[in-house]
Amino acid sequence: MSSPLLEVRGLKTHFSVAGETFFDPKRTVKAVDGISFSIEKGDTFGLIGESGCGKTTLGRTILALEERTEGDAIFEGRSIFALSKRELRGMRRNVQVIFQDPFSSLDPRMTVRQILEEPFEIHGILPSPRGRRERILELMDVVGLPAAHLERYPHQFSGGQRQRIGIARALALNPKLIVCDEPVSALDVSIQAQILNLLQDLQRDFDLTYLFIAHDFSVVRHLCNKVAVMYLGRIVELGETDALFENPQHPYTEALLSAVPVPDPSIEKRRKRILLTGDVPSPLNPPPGCPFHPRCRYAQDSCRVETPALNEVRDAHFAACPVLPFKDAPSAAALIEAE
Repeated sequence: MSSPLLEVRGLKTHFSVAGETFFDPKRTVKAVDGISFSIEKGDTFGLIGESGCGKTTLGRTILALEERTEGDAIFEGRSIFALSKRELRGMRRNVQVIFQDPFSSLDPRMTVRQILEEPFEIHGILPSPRGRRERILELMDVVGLPAAHLERYPHQFSGGQRQRIGIARALALNPKLIVCDEPVSALDVSIQAQILNLLQDLQRDFDLTYLFIAHDFSVVRHLCNKVAVMYLGRIVELGETDALFENPQHPYTEALLSAVPVPDPSIEKRRKRILLTGDVPSPLNPPPGCPFHPRCRYAQDSCRVETPALNEVRDAHFAACPVLPFKDAPSAAALIEAE
């Protein structure tokens, strides 16, 4: 078997923060706390969880935009964190990012043409003005923007158009992997569908691989073939998309799926909701044992003491829960009451 395009091994990213008063000692936020997974070439790997669970920090650490505390990220067989500055710049031609906010990620002082030219200037590609212009026109065409807009500024575009510019910039250097950091969460629902369809078309046309960060299960199910669910800096469940949606093996995933709306009103009325009690614990003071146990309806005494490892409970389906896999975990259909 060929090696994965990206392999993350025990990655940790911790931050020191000042105490509440001048005399209090510094504390540690474990934003990413021992994450491992791999992405094969051509995959769309979804990373999902509540706001503040560490998804974006994980993506930024893989891109070497945040300093890792421990662990490794291997891209095409080479450790990203072992690369020199020169080698890292070369790696970034193959690993690009689409940011969440399409307005703040674009320089308001630059025209679209300047924004799309910048990657070529930084990496010394296409020195010919004619060659650059032809490539820029090609990028505008593939993301569905007219060439007449090249001299406009970001504030002159809608949110969806700005995100298309961000996508064109990410495509400029013909990358192999694109980290999509919630690329549709700031857009209207109708525009979200257009951008998601565009990302699927681009993946097919340019043989792309995506790490897709999101908090919307419906978006992840539409786009991704593998999913990892994060909670408080850890992956609590990982598996093929269909298997994870049909038979969740962690109580957190089970509760999240029970809250996903169903478009059929008759089915929606009969669905069972799993209501989580309490709030998400602070990453400054996580609970001992399983981080989810204060909100878990299956919690046992051992859950308050032992931190469960991510173990394979079914074929290529992993969960960090020693309790739920031994129960009859409800499928999506089982979450609907019988008439």
